[in-house]
Amino acid sequence: MISMNRGKATGMCLIAGLVLQGCVSTTTAPAPQSAPQPAAKSITYNQANARLAPIRARMEPVVERECKARTSSGTNCDYLISVDEKETKVANAYQTLDKNGRPLIIFTAPLIAETRNAHELAFVMGHEAAHHIGGHIARQQANAGFGALAGALLVAAAGGDPNSVQAAMDLGATVGARSYSKQHELEADSLGTVLTHLSGYDPLVGVNFFERTPDPGNQFLGTHPPNTARINVVRQTAAGL
Repeated sequence: MISMNRGKATGMCLIAGLVLQGCVSTTTAPAPQSAPQPAAKSITYNQANARLAPIRARMEPVVERECKARTSSGTNCDYLISVDEKETKVANAYQTLDKNGRPLIIFTAPLIAETRNAHELAFVMGHEAAHHIGGHIARQQANAGFGALAGALLVAAAGGDPNSVQAAMDLGATVGARSYSKQHELEADSLGTVLTHLSGYDPLVGVNFFERTPDPGNQFLGTHPPNTARINVVRQTAAGL
């Protein structure tokens, strides 16, 4: 088990219960943002870790190799993949960074319990690994910063008081962070397909995980694209492998 920097963690996440959602957290592990969820399946930490271990052993060297090949030399590609010992109720998997910039992929036991086979679990791992390779956390933070600045400038120029400026910054940051989140998810689905395939698992079997999740649709400022779009990206990418 790892030592997470929960005080400053910022992550891209995959939530199931069975709901897939993405989020950013600055205080704790990401939490679901959407509609009521069915109760997650019960599984112990030891059982979850036993199921994750062989997939982690096979995929970790592959994703680290691809990370080094696809990113700049300064990128930390030393992934730490683990099961969260504390979270036992929410089905969740997400990618974040520790205080030293090391990429972490965190699974909860209920998420592992929801997967039906090694291919699905491998696909989730590949998706989360792809977020780091794609630099999505940094890109999301930059978009949030631009949004906050734009909101503050607009309200300040209109003569807004400090409280109004702060509110505009908060709203701008939210809009900015979510502006490209759907694109990031599709990018992670595509590269995750490649990582899953290179690790010897079948992404076309793995993507069946999406078939059992409620479709978020094409919500305004939603964090995830429709399930059909994600499945199509996986199928298109897999066809070229």
